[in-house]
Amino acid sequence: MSEEENKVVSLSGARDKKEEVHHKEDSAQSEPPVYCSFCGRPNTSVLKMIKGPGVNICSECTLICVQYLIIEGSALSDDAKKLLQIFWQGKKS
Repeated sequence: MSEEENKVVSLSGARDKKEEVHHKEDSAQSEPPVYCSFCGRPNTSVLKMIKGPGVNICSECTLICVQYLIIEGSALSDDAKKLLQIFWQGKKS
């Protein structure tokens, strides 16, 4: 699997796995780049790309969205608060 192919993560899961069986590594190189629906950058110039049904988002835009939601979302649920604590403080043994 090529490095560029590893950069694209699909949320459509099983549907894409069926397609993977039919593709060879050399055909992956000829596939067109995947573009972020938010910033327009291709998967070749970002760390990771997430593909959804008709929309894509790169890792950088995802981070911006998460930061915005945390800052603006002053009324986080208890579950979200727990996840954030684990993320920022690390898993306690």
